[in-house]
Amino acid sequence: MPMTLTQKILAAHCGREEVKKGDLIFADVDLTMGNDITASAAIAEFNRAAEKTTNPDRIVMVMDHFVPNKDIKAAEQCKTCRSFCRAQGIDKFYDVGEMGIEHTLLPDKGLVTAGDLVIGADSHTCTYGALGAFSTGVGSTDMAYAMASGKVWFKVPAAIRFVLRGKFQKNVSGKDLILYIIGKIGVDGALYRSMEFVGDGVKALEMCDRFTVCNMAIEAGAKNGVFPVDEKTAAYLKEHGAAEPKIFEADADAEYEATYEIDLSELEPTVAFPYLPENARTVSEIDEDIFIDQVVIGSCTNGRIEDLRRAAAVMGRRKVAEGVRAIIIPATQQIYLQAIKEGLIQQFVNAGCVVSTPTCGPCLGGYMGILAAGEKAVSTTNRNFVGRMGHRESQVYLASPATAAACAVAGKLISPNALEV
Repeated sequence: MPMTLTQKILAAHCGREEVKKGDLIFADVDLTMGNDITASAAIAEFNRAAEKTTNPDRIVMVMDHFVPNKDIKAAEQCKTCRSFCRAQGIDKFYDVGEMGIEHTLLPDKGLVTAGDLVIGADSHTCTYGALGAFSTGVGSTDMAYAMASGKVWFKVPAAIRFVLRGKFQKNVSGKDLILYIIGKIGVDGALYRSMEFVGDGVKALEMCDRFTVCNMAIEAGAKNGVFPVDEKTAAYLKEHGAAEPKIFEADADAEYEATYEIDLSELEPTVAFPYLPENARTVSEIDEDIFIDQVVIGSCTNGRIEDLRRAAAVMGRRKVAEGVRAIIIPATQQIYLQAIKEGLIQQFVNAGCVVSTPTCGPCLGGYMGILAAGEKAVSTTNRNFVGRMGHRESQVYLASPATAAACAVAGKLISPNALEV
């Protein structure tokens, strides 16, 4: 029976020669991940059902949402995770000083490789599909079960294929691609489907672009997003010391519920308007001045070194517009150090930006960038729901790092290609 890339990975992890969409399976998990918010709930569930994990080497916890701790509740959640990892012998525990935003940290630490099955108690765990892995978000109860047994259950998803052609124009990136896709199919357009990206255009996407695209697959309702393994994937895995990849390929006659052809050269800088990621419009379509109060460049979606480089290239020697708060958040400590080495941090500070330690804080309205009533923000994060980054009457516009940087210096929504030289 022909299978998609996702189905082949799932079949390999449940000991079956083949699976088909709709099958219910129990699968072996290569890595189970939790953070300071979700892991504490999973630990409570684990303690009700088990005493000792059988697979401490396949569990990772990252303190990244509210750290350094913003309040007493956040401190207690981290303490719970810290104590549990010590008691269970879990050494893949990343705390203040060595942590980073989880979905950038795990690949950069070489903890995920091609062909893996990874679950995480965070919806954006689908990021690792960029490496040719099956990865998806689960609830804290499923995380607890996986910590105890090393297994998790799935309904095998159907798939949608996205055939990519050509290459990006100037200042267009993976963020513009995924916003375009979500705008086209809607926030439920891939509901419990696998989004599989193929075509000669894949080679034009850098790894940072692939991570961004897979990261936001969940914003189309997808179970996962996944790219095939190629030379760029292999080079990334080798550079970061990942385990030997297990490479799977979709069968030529695999079944897809829909196929979309996308010419990358036709894409433009794109912004998702409030209050859904599907409200995507090219910046050139905006026929009014939309002035902003804040810009955030970072998150698990766009906090990589390439993202900071792209933002810095657009910003140049310009200053942040008067009245705009610009927040830069490198996704890991290593990215922070690299940005210092390359002079990017000095450039951002000289421009009037503030630079934060790695954290998810502002993305989910936690801290480090809360919006007041009526304020507007351009953000490289992944969600712009009502109240997502603060007050229910605030507004969030999702954009790429290049577009966000342009908006920071212009003080309004603008294309990075529209800035005066």
